[in-house]
Amino acid sequence: MGDLLIKPSDYDLHQVDTIIEAVGHSDDAIIPILLAVQKQYNYLPEYALNRISEKTPVSPATIEGIASFYTHFRLQPAGKHFVNVCTGTACHVKGSGRILQTLNSHLDLVGNQDTDKSGIFTIQKVACLGCCTLAPVVQIDNQTYGHVLPSQVPEILIDFQERHSGKATIASSVRNMTGSEDVGEIRVGLGSCCVAGGSNNVRMALEEALKADNLSLPVKHVGCVGMCHNTPLVEVHKPGGESHFYANVTTDAAENIVQSHFQPTGVIDKVRRGVKNLLEAPFAVSKEDFLKRYAIDIRDNPVADFLDRQVHIATEHSGVLSPLDFDEYEKLGGFSALNTCLNAFSPETIISKITDSGLRGRGGGGFPTGRKMATVRAVESDIKYIICNGDEGDPGAFMDRMLLESYPFRVIEGMIIGARAVGAHTGYLYIRAEYPLAVERINAALELCYARGILGKNIMNSGFDLDLSVREGAGGFVCGEETALILSIEGERGMPTVRPPFPAEQGLWNQPTSVNNVETFALIPWIMRKGPEAFASLGTHTSAGTKVFALAGKIKRGGLIEVPMGITIREIVDEIGGGVSDGRQFKAVQIGGPSGGCIPAELADTPVDYESLTKVGAMMGSGGLLVIDDQDCMVDIARYFLSFTQDQSC
Repeated sequence: MGDLLIKPSDYDLHQVDTIIEAVGHSDDAIIPILLAVQKQYNYLPEYALNRISEKTPVSPATIEGIASFYTHFRLQPAGKHFVNVCTGTACHVKGSGRILQTLNSHLDLVGNQDTDKSGIFTIQKVACLGCCTLAPVVQIDNQTYGHVLPSQVPEILIDFQERHSGKATIASSVRNMTGSEDVGEIRVGLGSCCVAGGSNNVRMALEEALKADNLSLPVKHVGCVGMCHNTPLVEVHKPGGESHFYANVTTDAAENIVQSHFQPTGVIDKVRRGVKNLLEAPFAVSKEDFLKRYAIDIRDNPVADFLDRQVHIATEHSGVLSPLDFDEYEKLGGFSALNTCLNAFSPETIISKITDSGLRGRGGGGFPTGRKMATVRAVESDIKYIICNGDEGDPGAFMDRMLLESYPFRVIEGMIIGARAVGAHTGYLYIRAEYPLAVERINAALELCYARGILGKNIMNSGFDLDLSVREGAGGFVCGEETALILSIEGERGMPTVRPPFPAEQGLWNQPTSVNNVETFALIPWIMRKGPEAFASLGTHTSAGTKVFALAGKIKRGGLIEVPMGITIREIVDEIGGGVSDGRQFKAVQIGGPSGGCIPAELADTPVDYESLTKVGAMMGSGGLLVIDDQDCMVDIARYFLSFTQDQSC
C-alpha cells in the first residue's frame, strides 16, 4: 500500500487508553470500545486489541472472537475512506453487483484485494444502508450517492475527493445521481433518504436565498415525509394553512421557490435584486417552466393516491414535526399520554389498555404486546430492563430508521410508558451502527428529555425513575433476534439462545426484560391518548391497527407508508405505489425479509395481515416490501437470500 494507508505506527497506546477511560472497563463496554477504536483508526489494530485486554477484564480470545463475529469490525488496515456498496434487496435488483464490479475494475482490485494501491479507498459490501428508494446506493464515508449507474463510478470518486478537499461548490451532503405562524415557514425533509437525495443542499440554498432578500422566514427541518420518490421535497407553508409543494428540488430552484411566495422586506432590497415591477420577483427561468418542473398538488393524482390510503399513527404529524423540537412535540400532544400513564393509570391499567387495543409486536412474529408486558410485570424481581430493538437488519427495510430519525421523542415516550407498565428502571435503544443519523438524533433527544425532566429521577413528579441510553450494533443480521441482541448488549457474540427461558422472564443479565421494536413503541402513545378502541377499530379482527412499510424496488412511487392492516398487496402496489415502473409487468413482492417469502402477482389480492401472509408462505416481518418485475429472475432472488442467510449465520 502507499503512504496514505493507515499503519499501526501512526498511533500510540495513549489514544486507546483515552477511549477505554471514556467508555468504561466493564465486560459490556467491549463492543462500544471496539466501535470507538475502529472509528478512530478505520480498523482494529492488533496492538489496540491487546491493550484493551490489558485494561479490561476481557481475555484476548474473547475480544478476538467478538471482533471477528460482527461484520462492522475490520481486522486489516484500510484506506483513508470507505466506499460502502449497498447489497440490500432493493439495491441487488437494481444492479448493485455491477456497481461493485465496476469499482473493483476502476481501482484495479484483483482477488481478495479491497483497498486501492494509493491507500485512499477501501471497498466493502454493506447488507443494507436503509436508502432503498434510491437504489442502487453507494456511500463514501458519510456521503451517499443514489440511483448510481456503473458508468458514474469514476464521477462519484472524483466528486467525493473534490468535496473532501473543499473544492466542490455547494451541492448536497449527499448526491442523487439522477438529477413562523405569522409569515409561514419553508419545510424541508431531512431524513436519510431526503439527505441522500440532496435535501441538505437544498436547505442551505433556501437559507441563502432568504438571506439575500433580507427575509427572516424559518427553514424548518422536518423528518421523513414518506414520499421518498419525490425527494428532495419542499413545502412552503403559509399563514392560514395554505401549503405549496415542490418535488425533486435542486439547489438552483431555491431562489425561485422563495421568489414565488415571499417578497423582499423593503424597496431597497427589491431594487438590489433587480426587480422592475416592485410587486413581482424575477425568475431565473420562466414561472411556467418552473412550476411545471417542480410544483406538485397533493390534492391531485398521483400524490393523492399515495397519501389518501394511509393512516398516520406511528408516523403522526408526518412532514410537519421537527424531529428535535421538544416544545413542538409537546404542543402537538407529545408526552400527554406519558403524563396520564405516570400520574393517573396504574401499570395494570396500562397493560390492560394495550391488550384491549390488539397491538401485536411490529418486529416480525406479531406476538401480543400486552401479553409480553404482563409476563414481565408478573415476574418478581427488583431489577427489570426494557429494550427498544432498532437493529433493522432486513435488507430492503428502512421503517425503524425513519421512525428513529423523524420521531425520536415519540419512540422515547412509548418506551417510558412501557417501562412504567413492566416496572423497569433501566433501558437501552439498540440501533444499527449503519444508521448514524438515527443514533445522533436519539442521543440528542435523550439529552433534551433528561434536561426537561422526562427521563431520570421522579419523572413528571410521579415518583417513577428511568434511565435510557443508546447501544450501537456492530453488524450482524442475527442480532435483530432478541436473545442475540441481549448478548450483544452484554458485550458478547450475538448468538441466539434456545428459548425458554424467554427474555420476558430471564433476559438481560438474567433479569426480566421487555423487548419491543421501534414501531411498537411509536404506536403506544397514540393508543394511550386515543384509547384502545380507536386502534382496534382499524385493521382486522386478529391484526389491529396500522403497519408501516418500506415500499421499494421496481415501483413508481416508493417510500415510507403507513396503512391499515387488511389492505391488499394489490392496493399497495397499484394504488399507493402507482404500479410497476418503466412499463414493466408486476411479477411478485418480497415481504418479511430473508425469513419471509415472495408472493406472486396472482396472489396480489392477499390481505396484509399476520395470518393471511403466513398462509401464502410469507410473513409480516418488520415491514420491508420489495416489488419485483418481469425482468427479475426468481432463481436469482432465491439465491440472493440463501447467500445472505448463509453469510449472516442465520
